[in-house]
Amino acid sequence: MSEVKSDIQIAREAKMQPIKDILAKIDVPDDASAFSPIGRHIAKINLEYLDALKEKKDGNLILVTAITPTPAGEGKTTTSVGLNDGLNKIGKKSIVCLREPSLGPSFGMKGGAAGGGYAQVVPMEQINLHFTGDFHAITSAHNLLSALIDNHIYWGNKLNIDVRRVVWKRVMDMNDRSLRSIVVDLGGVANGYPRQDGFDITVASEIMAIFCLATDLKDLENRIGNITIGYTRDRAAVYAKDLNAQGPMTVLLKDAIKPNVTQTLENNPAIIHGGPFANIAHGCNSVIATKTGLKLADYVVTEAGFGADLGAEKFLDIKCRKSGIKPSCVVIVATIRALKMHGGLNKDELKNENLDALKKGLVNLERHINNTRKFGLPVTIAVNHFVSDSDKEMDLLLNFCQTQGVKASKCTHWSNGSEGTKELAKNVVEICEEKKDVFKYLYEDDLPLFKKIEKIAQEIYHASEVIADTKIRKQLKDFEENGFGKLPVCIAKTQYSFSTDPSLKGAPTGHALPVREVRLSSGAEFIVVVCGEVMTMPGLPRVPAADSIKLNDKGEIEGLF
Repeated sequence: MSEVKSDIQIAREAKMQPIKDILAKIDVPDDASAFSPIGRHIAKINLEYLDALKEKKDGNLILVTAITPTPAGEGKTTTSVGLNDGLNKIGKKSIVCLREPSLGPSFGMKGGAAGGGYAQVVPMEQINLHFTGDFHAITSAHNLLSALIDNHIYWGNKLNIDVRRVVWKRVMDMNDRSLRSIVVDLGGVANGYPRQDGFDITVASEIMAIFCLATDLKDLENRIGNITIGYTRDRAAVYAKDLNAQGPMTVLLKDAIKPNVTQTLENNPAIIHGGPFANIAHGCNSVIATKTGLKLADYVVTEAGFGADLGAEKFLDIKCRKSGIKPSCVVIVATIRALKMHGGLNKDELKNENLDALKKGLVNLERHINNTRKFGLPVTIAVNHFVSDSDKEMDLLLNFCQTQGVKASKCTHWSNGSEGTKELAKNVVEICEEKKDVFKYLYEDDLPLFKKIEKIAQEIYHASEVIADTKIRKQLKDFEENGFGKLPVCIAKTQYSFSTDPSLKGAPTGHALPVREVRLSSGAEFIVVVCGEVMTMPGLPRVPAADSIKLNDKGEIEGLF
């Protein structure tokens, strides 16, 4: 029996091509005005070159989403990479657009996030660690604004900022629960006025959201200027532009905003740029990256974070609404293992065939199919195959999809690369060539903010009600009265259930959606609705992935994935 290689072993054996050769496949010229190389295998595409592409026709956008996540794993990024390779394999010009991994989960819950097996983006180690420094630039820009706020207060507080009503926290790109709530400016008069503060993780930063929704540098600067940083004692909003913060913050982001290009193991182009979480933010790569891909290729494969109830809903209701893009097709990734967990099995029971558990768990897939259809989009299913899946289980799942009126493909990209996704690629092309243009948002701009929350809760989560106290409802009314009523809502909740209780698997109904907090993201132009126990600064697990990450005697990284 041959040795099963780890993801990092496979990545190290990759025969990468020079980045100029990868870019040549999508007709980007080997010219300093078109791209800036970062080493041999990574480049940033210059914004000036992108301006020259604006008149080109857009390709087809393929959104990859998934069933509700479980500890068994679904493989959404792996499938996105595999589908991109599969499309190129059947002769189509395709690019995959992904988010950049965050150091928090890389050293916390799940290790790296660059795909897996023979469906990866490389160089894997750089992508999963500091990559091109984009996240560090975003962290620095965010914390510059924090420093400017406290400095302004220290030097007399001309804007009359109420230190009790500063809403701009600090951020860092690591899970650290100890920093959720802190006190700053301790140590006497020389250090300023003590006030309560806290940290979020960088991927929950409004700067990250703005970075991923901005269309160019000028739009980025304007959005940064519109960030609400706090309120005066008279409850008047104070904006980042009142501190002249937008200029220097944009300077810190001027190179980061350029999309990063790498390659897959099969030497197909991959754009990896931006990375807000989907459970506490909108969970999509940057608009600039996606639009770049659409100009350079006939097919663009992109993903939205976690399950379709979180990632796809926000992709469609926020990213598409703000950018004007729209998918031609949605791919829902499912695994037999995860569906059996939704059917009631524990993780240690998944290796055994269990048709009854699979049947019970299919309600989760059915819910996601029906939810996606509410946006008027065609759906196909990618069944990410594991060696423990039995033939009977696979037949049951494929036959179920047929009863739902959707095509499903058994995908073996983890072990076989593009050969394992050729059928899925052909299904996607067939859907795109039909060109049924019936895409619609779940709710309209003019719907009141609380009604938007109710719409998502009832239509997507199948909740019976939204619970929000008088203070929350008043905040939403205040947002509307101040001109923010037409913004979309970004619901922050657990990714592990349609409800806010992560233990409720399958497709629960009749539960309540409790709203704990609402935050105005006036720069990103959406309202964050924090529900249940979800945290915008995660903590590390009892045994973090960091425990296994180290350098070996050869100086190579071990344990990253």
